[in-house]
Amino acid sequence: MALAIRSDPVVLFDLDGTLIDSEPIWGAANRGLARSRRMDVTEELLISLSGLDSTLAMRHIHEQLGWVDHDIERDVAFVQREVRKAYTLGVHWLPGARRLLAEVRREGFRVGLVTSTYRELVQIVIDEVGADAFDVVVCGDDGHAPKPDPAPYRSAIRQLGVTPSACVAVEDSPRGVASAEAAGCRVLRVCGVVHGDLGRTRTQVRSLTEVGAEDLRLLLPVAAQVAVG
Repeated sequence: MALAIRSDPVVLFDLDGTLIDSEPIWGAANRGLARSRRMDVTEELLISLSGLDSTLAMRHIHEQLGWVDHDIERDVAFVQREVRKAYTLGVHWLPGARRLLAEVRREGFRVGLVTSTYRELVQIVIDEVGADAFDVVVCGDDGHAPKPDPAPYRSAIRQLGVTPSACVAVEDSPRGVASAEAAGCRVLRVCGVVHGDLGRTRTQVRSLTEVGAEDLRLLLPVAAQVAVG
C-alpha cells in the first residue's frame, strides 16, 4: 500500500554557516592540524571546504597540501575533537537564527535540519536548542551521498512524508543550494560574508535577521501557503 504524502509546509535548515557561526571553529581546527606539521592552510582553502562533510573536506586538504603519508581518518578525528571542545564551551548562533527557529514552529511549519556535520557534534547543538526544535535531523554520517548530491534533502523529505515542493531549504553554501534544488526544494540562500554579500532578493538575503516565517511562506506554492495560514 502506498504511503500518504503530506502537504504540510516544511523548512529545512542547513547548520554550519546558516544557523551557527561554526566556520571559524572548523578553520581553527584545520589550521591547528596543519601547524602541527609546520604548515598552514589558506583562507581560500578553508572557504573551498564549505558544505563538505568532514571526510571529504580532509581528503581535499590532503590533496591540496600534499599529505600523502598521513591517515585521513586520524586527521578527521583530530579536527572533530577540536570542534567538540569548542562546542562544549558554547554554540555561537548566528543573528536571527534562534528567533527564526521559534517563529517557524509557532507559525505551523514542520522543521528539519540537513547538515554535512556528523551526528556526534550535531547532538551538542540540538541539546542546546532543544530536541523539539526539529522534526527530522539528517547528518553527514548517515550513510547517504554528501551535498551537493540531493540525497541528504531527499532523506529529510522522505522521513517527513512531504512533497519536495512543500519544502523551503535555507542554505549558505553553493554545495548546499545545489543539493536542495536538485531534491526539488525551494531555496533561500543566506549569503553572509563568506560566500559573497549579494544583497537581499526574494531568494537571497545577507542574514537571517532579514527573514521571517512569512518570507519563507511566500517561496512556497499557493497550496502550501494556504496550509500555513
